[in-house]
Amino acid sequence: MEKIFKLKENNTSVKTEVVAGITTFMTMAYIIALNPNLLTNFGAEGQNLWNGVFMATCIASAIGTLTMAFLANKPFVMAPGMGLNSFFAVVVANIATITGTSYLVSFQSALCIILIEGIVFIILSVLNIREKIVNAIPLAVRMGIAPSIGLMLLNIGVGSNAGIYSENGGPFYAMRDFFGALTPSVANDTMGSGYVKMVLTVVTMFAGLFVTIILAHKGFKASVLLGMLCASIVYWIGEALFLHTNPFAALQGASFVPPVNDMVETTLFKFNFSGFMEIGVFTAVTLIITFCMIDMFDTIGTLVGTASRAGMVDENGNMPNMKEALIADSVGTITGAMTGTSTVTTFVESASGVEAGGRTGLTALTSGLLFLACTFIAPIAALIPAAATSSALIYVGILMLSGLKHIDFDDTLQIVPVALMLIAMPISGSIGHGIGLGMISYTVISVFTGKAKDVSLLTYIISALFLVKFFVVV
Repeated sequence: MEKIFKLKENNTSVKTEVVAGITTFMTMAYIIALNPNLLTNFGAEGQNLWNGVFMATCIASAIGTLTMAFLANKPFVMAPGMGLNSFFAVVVANIATITGTSYLVSFQSALCIILIEGIVFIILSVLNIREKIVNAIPLAVRMGIAPSIGLMLLNIGVGSNAGIYSENGGPFYAMRDFFGALTPSVANDTMGSGYVKMVLTVVTMFAGLFVTIILAHKGFKASVLLGMLCASIVYWIGEALFLHTNPFAALQGASFVPPVNDMVETTLFKFNFSGFMEIGVFTAVTLIITFCMIDMFDTIGTLVGTASRAGMVDENGNMPNMKEALIADSVGTITGAMTGTSTVTTFVESASGVEAGGRTGLTALTSGLLFLACTFIAPIAALIPAAATSSALIYVGILMLSGLKHIDFDDTLQIVPVALMLIAMPISGSIGHGIGLGMISYTVISVFTGKAKDVSLLTYIISALFLVKFFVVV
């Protein structure tokens, strides 16, 4: 392990790395079930396709993450990106409407986009073009990425991670519908029978958060993991006592046999290029560019932001082995296309493992092996309540806000891009869009304050591309 991952050089140990890997996995284990739900309209497109996407999610996440572990030796974990998977589902539905084909056939057509995107990224990464794009992001913008991601994690943790449904509809969320209600009686009336579950959700997330904070204060390296476990226990007990349900009922009759045959029949290497071209060359190219831009800057933002928080960047904000990390990300995307899922990208929840002490690829290796194991034990992984993962997301989000101390609040060229990113990332839910607004504002302010010559040509090009993406209707 020492020879492969250079643990002593990175001031870490096998125990710390393994705990960090488990922490990251538990924080993002929700993607195992949520991704196939989103890509198949919560199973409405057939159990076979759901099973195929489920297997693709586990396998692609594992292969991408293992590549990150051994090629880049970084503690970053990959999985099908949130936001990108929802967009992919919309694209599939639109292809079905345009071509008149079934959802499954359209799904196989849309996989061509992901394959081409991954191939483009491999080429750009090998030629160092993606790394040059990373370096073209001004230092002021780079310093604001980590705290902006922190606010986004906070927003996800307390705002949209744990949704409650009832006879009154839903989803109802903690911040909007519980804390945002005028009085508890209003919240009760709004959520109906879901109110009790909402109270349990809120208690769970804050119990996990405070346990994590107290353990971290006492120096426990596994504080995030232990906090999530405590939160899970609180939720399970609450389910039994107050909701009168068996928290482990899902294990009864659950299948632990990987549905490999369903993946082979529906998604594995099922590229429908003829169907993809039926949507027209212009639309096809536009979709590929859109996926590339969103994925590229989401990945860059996650890598830079998380590495900054972990102290894995130099004085210029550059991360060693960035090229290898970007290649690993590209491998994940190509693997996802081949197995049958939307864009695989570096997950922002990797920050939870970094906070648990993860500094090398051993953290990623641990998470990657757990993803593979989930092809057999998915029902067990599904027992982790969303409220417990919220505890970790809130805690990590708070810690990432510390990056604001490096910002010069008296410098307009720094504070304006950072402020825009701070609001854009949580509201849009896209790291890439937040970086885009930061880049545009930095470039415009530089031009009109006599600093146009300090801006690189590539920075101008990236800013212009984001302007096109935001304002040109296609």
